[in-house]
Amino acid sequence: MIGGTGFYDAGLLEEAAEHIIGTPYGTAVLTTGLYQGVPIAFLARHGAGHAVPPHRVNYRANVWALRQVGVRSLFATASVGSLTGAIPPGSLALCDQFLDFTRGRPATFFDGGPWGVQHADMTEPYCPRLRGALRRAAQDLGMELIPEATYVCTEGPRFETPAEIRAYAKLGGHVVGMTGVPEVVLAREAGICYATVAIAANSAAGLAGRPVSHAEVVQATARLLPQVRRLVLQAAVAVATERCDVCPPGLLPEGGLGRE
Repeated sequence: MIGGTGFYDAGLLEEAAEHIIGTPYGTAVLTTGLYQGVPIAFLARHGAGHAVPPHRVNYRANVWALRQVGVRSLFATASVGSLTGAIPPGSLALCDQFLDFTRGRPATFFDGGPWGVQHADMTEPYCPRLRGALRRAAQDLGMELIPEATYVCTEGPRFETPAEIRAYAKLGGHVVGMTGVPEVVLAREAGICYATVAIAANSAAGLAGRPVSHAEVVQATARLLPQVRRLVLQAAVAVATERCDVCPPGLLPEGGLGRE
């Protein structure tokens, strides 16, 4: 699991242990443990105390570290602004497509290194198997989960202008955030099934009639975290013994995934 600040609570996992994982791209810190007997690894995307801004997150080290410890199914959460009344603040949505407006971020493992040139298929960027597990978990828990949302990823750390929000909506975007890309792309390259639950914390710039604030986003997300945790953990338990037969295989060679 990859989440923002506050997603992981002490005591959530049995036999919890923190690990510093070395990768070719730097180190990543993750917590491993058991939930209902299922091995779980959790990584805080922004580091301890939300110290790393979205454009400085070491996405490659994070995904590499999770793959290195054996993760094959990855559930992510993302706080977002809503671009549409169909996804009101306080709701949860399941991403099925994305639009990438980031710039300057290392966005691939294949940047002229030892594995040559590879091109990841992103026709269906979010794993249908994991999305199905999240939908079923939401139904079992009596939670509303909007089944489809196109995630617009911006560079940050600034919020978007109202003009940008209007443009994103015209292009088909439903929610906007700053962390979903390149995370989703790197997971595909590494052969990790990936799904994102978008937490609609507020209406995007120009839609709420007031300025957007980070404090507002943090507070709104915190209110939704308990139910998001239940949702994601139930889905994780459900897929623990499954293997995916729908997502493309990873592009990284198995032998190239060790510590360097």
